Amino acid sequence: MSLAGRALGFSPAVVSKRIKRLEDRLGTRLLQRTTRQISLTEAGQGFYDRVLGILAGLEEAEFYISGRSAQMHGTLKISAPTSFGRMHIAPHLKDFMEAHPELAINLVLTDEFSDIVGGGFDLAIRIAELTDSSLVARRLAPVRRLLCASPDYLAAHGEPKHIDELKHHRCLPAHNNDTWRLKGPDGALSLRPEGLLITNSSEVIREAVIAGLGIALRSTWDIGEELKSGRLVQVLPAYESSHNVALSAVYPSRQFLPAKVRLFIDYLAELYGPIPYWER
Repeated sequence: MSLAGRALGFSPAVVSKRIKRLEDRLGTRLLQRTTRQISLTEAGQGFYDRVLGILAGLEEAEFYISGRSAQMHGTLKISAPTSFGRMHIAPHLKDFMEAHPELAINLVLTDEFSDIVGGGFDLAIRIAELTDSSLVARRLAPVRRLLCASPDYLAAHGEPKHIDELKHHRCLPAHNNDTWRLKGPDGALSLRPEGLLITNSSEVIREAVIAGLGIALRSTWDIGEELKSGRLVQVLPAYESSHNVALSAVYPSRQFLPAKVRLFIDYLAELYGPIPYWER
């Protein structure tokens, strides 16, 4: 109540009174109040979601009339994977924010799948096979994951010529229980790599494979520059991960997409493209 009051220029008492008046008019309780917290009731959540859709529709209507030259206002809250956000979103925010100087960006980097609606996110960038039908997804770019190692490691331990030879090499799984799901000449296969390095950090694995500690399965967006420079080379090129995984922008299902969300998704789609810059 206090935060809402400060945002609106009202006292908490005025905010509380207006919510009570709205509940009386609707004939239902919108908020569940306890001594510790305030939460939305089921009716309140449904009302909130529908009001958001109405506001998004108004914004979309104004955007349609005024065109893309109109200034965007407010805050765009985005969730993105940690490494990808640092490498391929953060460096490109300057151009987007300079084109829309009145629009604030709240970029939250996390390797967990955020609750988009519950967390108040306008959109999330995800690298996955998407199956949640309650959300709308727009594919931004393909994702390729391939086996790679440093030239120093291969010089010291030899280069595997067959997939079965991986069990004789030092592998670098991103997590202790990581399973590598690959597609090769004989179709799909899964293998559980074993290695001496155990970590919950994908970025540590990235640095380890570059340093020559073993063979890893990495995305080209993560190691594109190292492949181009020769610091890493592809191993067993006939095997890559499933092509069903993609880079996507995910947002709540609404009839009208808010203009600020549409603009940012269009910006990323044009930036990455069907052949993203990290593979050119």
